[in-house]
Amino acid sequence: MRTALSRLLRRSALLLLLVAQPALAEPVELTVMSYNVWGGGGNESKPVDETVAAIKAAGADIIGIQETRLEPDPCTAEDCKAAGESVAAKIAAALGYFHYDQTRESPALWANAVISRFPIGKATANDLGVTIDVKGRKVMAYNIHLTDFPYQPYQLLNIEYGTAPYLKTEAEAVAAAQAARGPALDLLMSDLKEADGAEAVFLFGDFNEPSHRDWTQAAVKAGHQPLKVAYPTTRRIEAAGFTDLFRKAFPDEVAKPGFTWTPTSAADATDDHHDRIDFTFGRAAALEVLSAGIVGEKAPQADIVVTPWPSDHRATMAKVRF
Repeated sequence: MRTALSRLLRRSALLLLLVAQPALAEPVELTVMSYNVWGGGGNESKPVDETVAAIKAAGADIIGIQETRLEPDPCTAEDCKAAGESVAAKIAAALGYFHYDQTRESPALWANAVISRFPIGKATANDLGVTIDVKGRKVMAYNIHLTDFPYQPYQLLNIEYGTAPYLKTEAEAVAAAQAARGPALDLLMSDLKEADGAEAVFLFGDFNEPSHRDWTQAAVKAGHQPLKVAYPTTRRIEAAGFTDLFRKAFPDEVAKPGFTWTPTSAADATDDHHDRIDFTFGRAAALEVLSAGIVGEKAPQADIVVTPWPSDHRATMAKVRF
């Protein structure tokens, strides 16, 4: 009797395990977005509704937003501290989402916030990331905004920006980028240690530095860039196990440059240079990029068109499965 009962219990336990296992292995799909909102449009006296419309158009579940507060007047290359209140709460309320304002001052932050369809938990030590509960799964979202001074594309193209000197070589540009943004990346790498055990980790940001995957010899030949530069910030992030979600979906940097900077100037402007400086990165086991694109004011620059457009940056988004 006891033996038969034991067998029955073992069979029942095995059956329950087999039934439960597919549910545990069920993949998760998320749409993630990085968006410099330019004060929620406030720098051009635009309503927050236009920023909300852009996020809705992308169908984003988790968004890293930068410039939640206004640029002051004056705002110079060397000195530009955020002013006024954050618009993150208003954006989140309009979406029915959760939000977290990253209020700590550091080289990796400039008026940042994370907005999420799912509940947001504890922040990391340097305030660069938060835990998000996605249907019982631990997901980490990091969001950074790196300094724009000195800005190497301008330095290489002899475009005046503050007191930054002009540069001539790839080595000079790499060294300048490392000096400008290396300290912020050190803080990020420290906070990434808190992502252990997460099923997925996402990194959003306005890097104010292009990607080594875009400033290639092919891009130079196509006339998109002045010379090849292996920019260090994106290289360091990829070395930490992250995938550039946009470039994963569109590996040809010539056919699909994905410029996020800037819709406010013409492509042939001599006092500016269009580039991809806003990023969504992801890290997870068996991470798939189902789709990706640029959200902006018009085609062909944007894959998802939203008018009127409230920011001086286009946004970047990706739909992923893990």
